[in-house]
Amino acid sequence: MILSEERQSHWAHLLCDGLYHDDLVDYEDDDQALRAIKRAVTLFVKEASEIDQRAREKVASLKRGVVEGSPEWDVLYSKYFEEEMQRRGN
Repeated sequence: MILSEERQSHWAHLLCDGLYHDDLVDYEDDDQALRAIKRAVTLFVKEASEIDQRAREKVASLKRGVVEGSPEWDVLYSKYFEEEMQRRGN
């Protein structure tokens, strides 16, 4: 998953505002809270991209040459993506 910095920043602002307006948190320092949420979003996107890449590599390494976009590829990709998520404790 590739998201631009602008999109990641937008998500962080939405999360920060949503948590505050839903009375789930009360920030002592709004800027510090936003920075922490931006770091979390960035780490999430980075890890999701790594997992995606690993799952794609596993499917591509199969000898039978599964074509990307085929139903078989989708099933295998999902399986390997889930396995990698579990391996990383997500």
